[in-house]
Amino acid sequence: MKLSNRLAAIAPFQVMAILEKARALQADGHDVIHLEVGEPDFATPEAIVEAGRAALAAGHTFYTAAQGLPQLRQAISDFYRSRFDVTVAPERIIVTPGASGALQIALSLLVDQGDGVLMPDPTYPCNRHFVSLLGGVPQTVAVDATTRYQLLADAAAANWQANTVATMVATPANPTGTVLSRVEVRDLAELCRDKGGALIVDEIYQGLTYGADSFSALSLADDVFVINSFSKYFQMTGWRLGWLVVPQDYVEPALRLAQNLFLCPPAAAQHAALAAFQPAVMAQLEERRAEFGRRRDYLLQALPELGWKIDSVPDGAFYIYADVSAVTDDSFAYCQRMLDEVKVAITPGADFGSYRAGQYVRVAYTTGIERLAEAIARMRAVR
Repeated sequence: MKLSNRLAAIAPFQVMAILEKARALQADGHDVIHLEVGEPDFATPEAIVEAGRAALAAGHTFYTAAQGLPQLRQAISDFYRSRFDVTVAPERIIVTPGASGALQIALSLLVDQGDGVLMPDPTYPCNRHFVSLLGGVPQTVAVDATTRYQLLADAAAANWQANTVATMVATPANPTGTVLSRVEVRDLAELCRDKGGALIVDEIYQGLTYGADSFSALSLADDVFVINSFSKYFQMTGWRLGWLVVPQDYVEPALRLAQNLFLCPPAAAQHAALAAFQPAVMAQLEERRAEFGRRRDYLLQALPELGWKIDSVPDGAFYIYADVSAVTDDSFAYCQRMLDEVKVAITPGADFGSYRAGQYVRVAYTTGIERLAEAIARMRAVR
């Protein structure tokens, strides 16, 4: 039977192949250190788990409103007010099945066949793939350490084309962990407004910053599309819950899309997420954020011992994007050797784009410092 032509633009996610191989090695009795997948190693806070259990026991297993539980949208709105001093009307918040659902809605609202979306290279691969799946054109812009691997307004303006309809950025970013400043977000929003396009800001690692200013793009511009998630800061990856904030004029079409694409987000996960904003839970999450910061600081000192270069210090998320060109000219093969020879799983730069991808790897510091030290000791043996 015929395979859809659009599948040609969807590249495999190499990190998942590495994860599968790493798990197979574990099943065979090997001790594998996982530094490849962007998933916190901390269990979901118990108060959230208990709220999920209570929701199941109470029979909250039916469809909810497509936009999400009203009380959860209100809780998210209250979170923006208390954390960032910004007012976001609950009706502008669409709760989604993971941040991927939010990304799908945002792009479906904006992208027609042949439309372009500007984004940095490197970036999270699904950003490109979702644009392609809609018949759009990912317009990738090579970025490097001079802009902390971020797509800034001047580069976006220089690469804006007749078919460009949006610019998409992330702060903190995957794979680099770098953040945009308030001025940089404001300038991007002004550029998109002047060009008659949209600005999409991926904030799914919001809250996971280490000394950097933590803010939302919504505090700078009311007409941006903001994607967020309960997966990273709130450590609810498997619960599959995210949200999208849309400008007021896009509420009704976004709701139409949600109704048709997903029916509704997972009901029990929504009830569980209500507990995420409790003061005790937030305090626990802040303790875990501090631990991520300690892990980052350790790797910033230890990774250069391997001959790796970290040319832009990550201020957020839980990734380090390292230049390994001094020790290899093929980072994909290098990652394979790390797994095969010393049982350490890391991610090749090829997952995140094409610009100089062969000289970069991403390390996720989603395991404790003792295990990170063991990984460093093992990786020294790979030449």
